[in-house]
Parts: sequence; C-alpha cells; structure tokens
Amino acid sequence: MPMPSEYQRASLDFEKFLLDAREASGLTTTNQVYTMVQGVLQTFRRRLTLPEAIHFAGILPPVLRAIFVADWDTNEPRRCFGDRAEMIQEVQSLRADHNFAPDIAIQAVAVALRKNIDEARLNQVLTHLPSAARDFWYS
Repeated sequence: MPMPSEYQRASLDFEKFLLDAREASGLTTTNQVYTMVQGVLQTFRRRLTLPEAIHFAGILPPVLRAIFVADWDTNEPRRCFGDRAEMIQEVQSLRADHNFAPDIAIQAVAVALRKNIDEARLNQVLTHLPSAARDFWYS
C-alpha cells in the first residue's frame, strides 16, 4: 500500500491550516498562531475522557493530531467545560509571556478546523461527545 496522501502532504496542509487560523484570529505570524492552536487543543483535550479524546484525535490531520496528543499527562484530572472566558484564559496561559491568543482564539481555531477537515466527519464525532464539547467548537 502506498503512503496515505494525508501523510505525504501533512506539512503543506498544516501550513494552510495555520494561515486560515491566522486570518480568523487577526494574529500576524504563524508562530503566534501555533501557540494559540496548541493552547486551544490542550484546553479542549483536558475536558474529555481518554476515549473521547482519542476519538476526536482520529479526525484531525496528522500534524494537528500530533499537537493534540503531545505532552499529554493522561493522569491529569479532567476539567469541566466552564464559561468561555475561563477557557480563553487557559488558552492564553500557555507560554503566557509569548502568547498573543485573542479572546476569539477558540472561535478562530474552530473556523480554521472546519476549513481544513471533513466537516461531516467532525460533526459526526461531535455527536458522540457531551454537548459542552460540541458547544466548544460552535460558539
């Protein structure tokens, strides 16, 4: 079997995702966007059970999937989906001295995600997650 095309073009697809997230967020560099994306993915991951997180990771493109699972302490206590402001603060706390994530960080990453993955698959996976997890990507 040949190498899957998603792996062959992973870097190009990730660059396109970062550019879409940069446009949606108003940030100026892909380095700034990378930290924002990492913060959003970690914030979401902390609120899922391990099986839920693995199910969600399965629909992500390879580089986003790697970011989603990187440095994961699976023994970390699961957090609750709080209000949006609390979760944005959590996103912004990642490398706080170098984090430029705007207050629309979650929304910006959601916009870029929907542009870069099969939206029907995303919606299908989200139907199996708690309503607060679905709301995370729709608000």
